[in-house]
Amino acid sequence: MTKKEKIVILILDDEKQFTEELHEFFQNSGYNSFETNNAPDARKILNEHEIDLLILDVRMPGVNGLDILEEVKSRYPAMEIIVVSAHGDMDTVIKAMRLGAFDYLRKPFRHIDIQIAIERTQKYLQMQCRLKQMEEKNSLISKNLEEKIKRHFIGISPLILEVFESAVTASKYPDANVLITGESGTGKENIARIIHYSSKRKDHVFCAVNSSSITDSLLESEFFGHKKGSFTGAIENKMGFFEVCNDGTLFLDEIADMPLNLQAKILRAIEEKVVTRVGETNQIHTDFRIVSATNYDIEKMVDKRIFRLDLLHRLNTLHIHIPPLRERPEDIKPLVNHYVEVYAMKFNKPNIRIDKEVIECLETYQFPGNVRELKNMVERAVILCKGNTLGINNFPVKPKRISSPEQKTDLNDLRILEMDLIRKTLIECDFNQKAAAEVLGITRDALIRKMKKHNISIKK
Repeated sequence: MTKKEKIVILILDDEKQFTEELHEFFQNSGYNSFETNNAPDARKILNEHEIDLLILDVRMPGVNGLDILEEVKSRYPAMEIIVVSAHGDMDTVIKAMRLGAFDYLRKPFRHIDIQIAIERTQKYLQMQCRLKQMEEKNSLISKNLEEKIKRHFIGISPLILEVFESAVTASKYPDANVLITGESGTGKENIARIIHYSSKRKDHVFCAVNSSSITDSLLESEFFGHKKGSFTGAIENKMGFFEVCNDGTLFLDEIADMPLNLQAKILRAIEEKVVTRVGETNQIHTDFRIVSATNYDIEKMVDKRIFRLDLLHRLNTLHIHIPPLRERPEDIKPLVNHYVEVYAMKFNKPNIRIDKEVIECLETYQFPGNVRELKNMVERAVILCKGNTLGINNFPVKPKRISSPEQKTDLNDLRILEMDLIRKTLIECDFNQKAAAEVLGITRDALIRKMKKHNISIKK
């Protein structure tokens, strides 16, 4: 998206922390934005830049926000204005709307609330329409997806390319729910975003929710929304995640941590695509797609009766497993190169080269934290690097030393050992793949991949 194709936002609020936080959110979300804490500076920015949207606090010391609203709409009638305030009296809201404000948000609000408000504005819709027309002329792949793949999908191994192909296939079925499994740090949310942004739902909301980060008391309200006054603290009507994601994608991370009492309600919402806000009786129809993720063995949790089997069936229409980084060492070099480039630019350390020994050493490391651990390693190394070369001393791993050439193990021997071990374990477990995987200390999907790799038949 070129500069002219981005919405340009001005934030005017006397609270510096609020403007800084919102400015950072807008920049990370692909918008151009300016921030200021006083009216004179705001007028200067409006004179010097073509602003599409003004986020305006209507209550600031020494100035009436409604006067500013009237002045801006008079001078720039095509500009969209979203009014915000910590004091939600209806008279002010009504006056703001009459003076031309597009929307009103009461503080504090979530980032997703302001995102939805922006996406409803005429400016946003016009720009999205123009952008879509240009993209349809020039490419079969949306620019949004192209940028996200370029930034987040790094890898050359057959295993990770198979994951990518599975994600692209899943994107072609926008109503099918997807379960993504894999160890912590493997990049499950990145795959979820690829699925969303290459599907027909890409122009609507992608909402990522960590199921373990919401307190039990707020879970139902967060997912289903609530009516004003339905419980202590419910000071206004609120949409839940299911409503917010209408026509879009709801990504449920750490799905295994969801309490049992909520699982039944989630199941019904997924099956019927109907939700009821807390404190209300009216049903709300919403069309969403669920992409969920977990690093647990979800089938074991079903066996222990701490996760509902019927919910798993609903979530698991399509299944994508992301192998751990230690099973695909070919991806380490391109990942290291990518993150060195990112952090060299971030910390203003250009022309950093990577010692060959670094890659050789990292390829022997097990990476219990997977790609996330590698990313943190590289960030730390770039920060601590005093010259232009990243050496093994910049990384918290030690190279494996081999005292003599005779001690080296032939790769063919390793393959034969692995193949024999898998066959022996399968025989001992009467060819029960799940039981054999547990004995070997790997997932069932990993066992199946290794069986395919060594051409091991499941027949006795």
